[in-house]
Amino acid sequence: MTKQEQAQEYFRKGYNCSQSVFAAFCQDLGMDLETGLKLSSSFGGGMGGLRQVCGAVTAMFMIAGLKYGYIDSQDMNLKNQHYKLIQNLAKQFTDKFGTVICKELLMSLANIKKDVSMPEKRTPEYYKVRPCERFVVYAAELTEKMLNSR
Repeated sequence: MTKQEQAQEYFRKGYNCSQSVFAAFCQDLGMDLETGLKLSSSFGGGMGGLRQVCGAVTAMFMIAGLKYGYIDSQDMNLKNQHYKLIQNLAKQFTDKFGTVICKELLMSLANIKKDVSMPEKRTPEYYKVRPCERFVVYAAELTEKMLNSR
């Protein structure tokens, strides 16, 4: 099963966007699934339902940090390299969907006008209306490419 398929499967099981992407890569990160799910649980719904940065995008950033992040606060070269990586991931996502902001993604791609800040039950209707599954799959694809290219 590909990372995209794994992320999609987690999403279909009811995990949020961030958890779905992050969980697909837990084994690659040397992290147990329970820890990964807990760590990423706060970022669904664009940061805990605030509709800010998409949870799938946040998961990409967390994975990039765990794999390639810096620890020397004085190494400006490493900081710059890491920020460029994050900005590149954001640009690729934005090039495909127009933004990394959850609320804008929902409004432009699903015409969802109401501000839903709490998780919704996953029903067949939910999956028909919400474009989130596409974001999860694409974020997993970008993450896999990032990990395979370094």
